[in-house]
Amino acid sequence: MPSFDVVSRINYQEFDNALANCLREIGTRYDFKGLNISIERKDKVITTLAPDNIKLKQVNELLQTHLIRRKVDPRVLKVKSSETATGGTVRQISDLKEGIDQESAKKIITQVKSLKLKIQVKIQGEELRADGKKRDDLQEAIAAIREIDIGQPLEFVNFRD
Repeated sequence: MPSFDVVSRINYQEFDNALANCLREIGTRYDFKGLNISIERKDKVITTLAPDNIKLKQVNELLQTHLIRRKVDPRVLKVKSSETATGGTVRQISDLKEGIDQESAKKIITQVKSLKLKIQVKIQGEELRADGKKRDDLQEAIAAIREIDIGQPLEFVNFRD
């Protein structure tokens, strides 16, 4: 019986490459010369430090640009908080979103069920598994799932015939 998995994963190697390229560009840009700007990743937490909110916004846009260049969807970043730090700087903490949460999974399942296809979609932890009798039905379900915006990138893996 044909099946596929719907997952949301981050390619950490490409993410780290984008982060390194962003830091390299920050070091060479004239408008950032002599400023205390840093971006660090520890596990799934990104900490950005900038002198003010304007520079913080510029650094975030620069990071998003480098993520897009490395083919990493910038929607994997979820900004948690922005606060003032020592020395008059601004610190922003962001999380990396990986895996499909229950609310988004239910939204996807209801969307697929509304198509009235002969497909079973099951939640397996932070992934979804779709089974069906016909390959065409599964491909139609993939097209429908791509149209749904849950705020993070989705991948379709492990397609078996």
